[in-house]
Amino acid sequence: MIFRKAILKDLPLIVQMIADDDLGKTRERYQDPLPKVYIEAFNNILEDTNQELIVLEDDNLEILGTLQLSFIQYLTYKGGIRAQIEAVRIRKDQRGKGIGEKMFKWAISRAQQRDAHLLQLTTDKKRLEAIRFYEKLGFKSSHEGMKLHF
Repeated sequence: MIFRKAILKDLPLIVQMIADDDLGKTRERYQDPLPKVYIEAFNNILEDTNQELIVLEDDNLEILGTLQLSFIQYLTYKGGIRAQIEAVRIRKDQRGKGIGEKMFKWAISRAQQRDAHLLQLTTDKKRLEAIRFYEKLGFKSSHEGMKLHF
């Protein structure tokens, strides 16, 4: 399996994976051609050295999954860096094969390479199966997250 930075031709499948669940269906617009906003966001991510949009390929170069890592510099923790993992998705036909665990192990290693002192994530409270998965990987529910949507 190969982890690599996403390229523009990967974008339709990435958006399709993000939209392919109960919550994603309500907030994404996967269509062909993709709406321009996805291409603009992809280009912004690509230009930002603190953002990494990653795909995982099998030996046949088929994309199995995707994730995004953000590296956030801040003043606390002695000017520390925290890594945030978002939009972890696995193709529906590839779920249940241990791919998610491999993706998280890779992300943890990548965060350590970038000298992050922690890897954090948020997940919707409705994603009970995902929460159990994250806890199995060692993540702890340590804070109450809050959002203000505009």
